[in-house]
Amino acid sequence: MTRYVNIALLDTLADWEIGYLTSYVNDSEFQREPGSVRIRTVGTTAEPIRTKGGLAVTPDVVLADLSLDDSAMLVLPGADTWAEPDNAVWLEQVRRFLDHGLPVAAICGATYALAAAGFLDDRPHTGPAKEFLASSGYGGTEHFVDEPVVADGDLITANPVAPVEFARAVFERLGLYRDETLASWYKLYGRQDPQGFYELMSS
Repeated sequence: MTRYVNIALLDTLADWEIGYLTSYVNDSEFQREPGSVRIRTVGTTAEPIRTKGGLAVTPDVVLADLSLDDSAMLVLPGADTWAEPDNAVWLEQVRRFLDHGLPVAAICGATYALAAAGFLDDRPHTGPAKEFLASSGYGGTEHFVDEPVVADGDLITANPVAPVEFARAVFERLGLYRDETLASWYKLYGRQDPQGFYELMSS
């Protein structure tokens, strides 16, 4: 059965933060089990959202119809609209996924929303900046880790300038690639080492 990485669609979604993630979940060429995991976009309504880069994205499914049975993960991209009351429904989904043992990955402004909702009070995490998250009034400042990405069990957090590391953490959590394949992938995109390309091609 195909399982889905569910991408939360919010207006002003930061395109660049999930570009590597979405591209390489759906590109199964180097994956351990090609086609077993796919991207699914999820909206609060069936109306398209407009990304920060100006792209119109129409949801594959509306949130009310989102099933956990075929879900592999929930991904929360950054957006300028996380503080809008209507987007609190995504935090309800975070609890729903975590309670069912399904991972959640958040980057940039989505980490602020998680902090404000109390999800980061007692676990290692990262985000745009320690001071920025502290302004949410949350109780987890002592657990902030100054790293591009932090994976703590079923919750992955990342800062906004770490789209490659964010994608790699998601791939690791999903077991999408063999270790040596993922190392070559990161060598190419994370370290800009062209040798990674040749390693991928030979794999």
